[in-house]
Amino acid sequence: MSYLQGLRCQRCGHSLAPAPVHICPECLGPLELVYDFAAMKAELRRDAVEAGPPSMWRYRSLLPVGDAPVVDLGTGLTPLLRADNLGRALGLRNVYVKNDAVNPTSSFKDRPVGVAATLARAFGLDTLACASTGNLAASVAAHAARAGMRSVIFIPEDLEAAKITGTAVFGTNLIAVRGNYDAVNRLCAEAVDAYGWAFVNINLRPFYGEGSKTLAYETAEQLGWRAPDHVVAPIAGGSVLTRITAGFEELQRLGWIPETKVRVSGAQATGCNPVARAFAVGAERIQPVRPDTIAKSLAIGDPADGAYALAAIRRSGGACADVSDPEIVEGMRLLAETEGVFTETAGGVTVAVAKKLAHAGVLRPEETVVIYITGNGLKTLEALGAEVGPTATIAPRLEEIDRVLGSAAA
Repeated sequence: MSYLQGLRCQRCGHSLAPAPVHICPECLGPLELVYDFAAMKAELRRDAVEAGPPSMWRYRSLLPVGDAPVVDLGTGLTPLLRADNLGRALGLRNVYVKNDAVNPTSSFKDRPVGVAATLARAFGLDTLACASTGNLAASVAAHAARAGMRSVIFIPEDLEAAKITGTAVFGTNLIAVRGNYDAVNRLCAEAVDAYGWAFVNINLRPFYGEGSKTLAYETAEQLGWRAPDHVVAPIAGGSVLTRITAGFEELQRLGWIPETKVRVSGAQATGCNPVARAFAVGAERIQPVRPDTIAKSLAIGDPADGAYALAAIRRSGGACADVSDPEIVEGMRLLAETEGVFTETAGGVTVAVAKKLAHAGVLRPEETVVIYITGNGLKTLEALGAEVGPTATIAPRLEEIDRVLGSAAA
């Protein structure tokens, strides 16, 4: 598997060969991937990446897929937009929006699922599965269809209608479970042992998470091979924030970008804020919560990588904050009205938290700030309710335009 050496327990250090496992057999701790960075630094060249395909797979040499045929939907190399209008609203001079809502299934999940599906097939598994709050479901179903694999997907029964439709269209086995995401995830943890499927976010989790590092790789390349000063990312299970952090650290380790400290801040909804709550009170442990928020894609009350996300935030000198449901909607509208980017509720969380952190002085005016937008607003139309719609209804007469717009008509 190319530069991948194996798996290592983050708790006790026990080593294993690459396999579809995520828990240490010695202490039940979480597993992480180990690479031969000395060989990578000696053999890999940045210009080879620049000459690669216009997708996340230009970074395949930094991923655990080796020479395996990749399951490719054309994911990645999404726009990094300089957001001057949003920056003025936030009081910041150098703001960028990484718009991952334009991926094939309209969310960043195509990155980790592309890696997980590739490894599932390489391991000889024939069924791709997941527990999902929505975005992951669509991505798993699409990648399974592309790979010619069967898929089985479990979701909370109250998921947004657009996410259900956007998953079912791929011909998957879509199973709604009575309960929240944490209940769904517990059921799937039992199903791993019972059926031997490739659960991308359970038994393939160490490999799955690596796909999110490409968010950092792309950001650095799009900034001219340098890291930003500060990034703001949403927290659901915590994996995307930790992997973005790891991505920048690895590029520095390879000597591809200058060494600098990237401050990392996390964003959560007040109705599901276990990491933000721990950060606020200085706690080391994450206390699970019962989710109650319109940001369903972030509604994971017991985040698997929450403690690691918290540690990454503190180590970097960043912060973690949460915002209410009305603030989430305000964040969605602010991004749309300033930069023309329509994000789902998770993006509303991230923008609203960025606003809160900017006003608190955590995001500094002189910093280069990147805000990660992870999903498309068409997936969560219900959140906007009656707040958006026609500004007026008129008869088909010219004077009606003047009546409605007044002097603005000219």
